[in-house]
Amino acid sequence: MRNMAAMNQYVIADPKLCIGCNTCMASCSREHQLQGLQSAPRLQVMRNRLDSAPVMCHQCEDAPCAQVCPVNAITRENDAIHLNESLCVSCKLCGIACPFGAITFSASTPLDIPRDCNTSKALPAPHAPRAVSPFLDCVPGLRAVAVKCDLCRFSPEGPACIKTCPTQAITLITASLSEYSSQQKRLNAMNVFPAGLTSLNAPDTEAK
Repeated sequence: MRNMAAMNQYVIADPKLCIGCNTCMASCSREHQLQGLQSAPRLQVMRNRLDSAPVMCHQCEDAPCAQVCPVNAITRENDAIHLNESLCVSCKLCGIACPFGAITFSASTPLDIPRDCNTSKALPAPHAPRAVSPFLDCVPGLRAVAVKCDLCRFSPEGPACIKTCPTQAITLITASLSEYSSQQKRLNAMNVFPAGLTSLNAPDTEAK
């Protein structure tokens, strides 16, 4: 049986309710920007021909991203996997290790230094090259910082994406909620297979 005490909280979305409005991404970006963190959204709305749903960090118990981080910037705290942006050294190993592609990178400039800052004693700064991939882009003067879902741990109201979703398609899954769901599934299974009946296709072992 799974140890529920070791289970992390995580956020999931119901594609049947998601309308692909990107409100979750906008609110996530704004909420973190107000905290002085990278403004890149910690979730990404994915779409196909029929459905849409935001994809974000799965808060893995084994956390491959934390295992490869060379500076211990990713740790398990309060039943979730958190990333300390101040410790990130831009090695990008966490994004490579993540099996769900839930970690991206956001470039930030040093404080109090304006963009395209030129002087008469130096050549003009070159224009930034066209973006290729968060894992391949390298812009002089910009530091790429890893970003992932942190469940808005700084907010007492919980994740911003859940608060602002107009269709309530996003849910925070906790250990107690997961256990309740498992109990309901077991009860439903008992109703389908009454006591004494283990399988609809059980072989007949009675003597003929």
